Amino acid sequence: MKILGGTSRVSVLALRKALEEKVNNLSANDAAQFSNDLFTILTVLSSSVGMRRALTDNARDAAAKSELISNLFAKNISANAQAILATAASLRWSNPSELADAIEQLAVEAESFVADKNNELDLVEDQLFNFAQLLTANPELRQAFNTAADSDAGKVALLESIVKGKYASSTLNLLRRVVVLRRGRNIDATLAAYSHYVAARRNRIVAHVKTATPLSAAQQQNLITALGKAIGKSVHINVEVDPKVLGGLSIRYGDEIIDGTVINRLAEASRALVG
Repeated sequence: MKILGGTSRVSVLALRKALEEKVNNLSANDAAQFSNDLFTILTVLSSSVGMRRALTDNARDAAAKSELISNLFAKNISANAQAILATAASLRWSNPSELADAIEQLAVEAESFVADKNNELDLVEDQLFNFAQLLTANPELRQAFNTAADSDAGKVALLESIVKGKYASSTLNLLRRVVVLRRGRNIDATLAAYSHYVAARRNRIVAHVKTATPLSAAQQQNLITALGKAIGKSVHINVEVDPKVLGGLSIRYGDEIIDGTVINRLAEASRALVG
């Protein structure tokens, strides 16, 4: 996942605040349409270097940018989505591609708001992780989504044949975008980015926990509490059971790794002996 820094990071924070103000006044259905509109914008920005440059050109005044947005999107997207894009165009970006990165985050967060309104945000987070595990267990399926040989419609049809009726509507909406809007990434990286943006809805961290045996509900809650105290943020955990770790826990969040597994300790002991 690409982490925006410097000027772009400040702009993203401003956009997220603007998004919050808009979605708080929307119903779940209207927020879903808002998210869809933002993804429409993202599709255009991802395919047009010229558009990204035009909207991030500091020499172009706000009126010219607003006219460009209106000419391109007025018939296709809501006034709210146009306003968010106009706000984005008024901010400064380290490079034009990061405008599209920001719109992608907003689109995912808008869908996360829908899930939150429907009391399904935790479920969506869990289902995105479950789908990632499904890809890990089925390399041929991952390749089918990563290939450029199949059409977008074909990939969406494959996705729906697997998960439709099993996942929440917000999860399916996001996964449809994951398989067709990878933007130069593989599906795993795209899915990881979306999972991060969903967690950002509650300003919390997603931690990937690997364990040799399943954790009880009480153990998971104790781990969430301990990690929350250590990190200083609310934490959501995704638990992967992997017998190869032998024992203990491996925890990954952001760029941090806490590896207390038996296999890791054995590897460290082996390196010490060789040394």
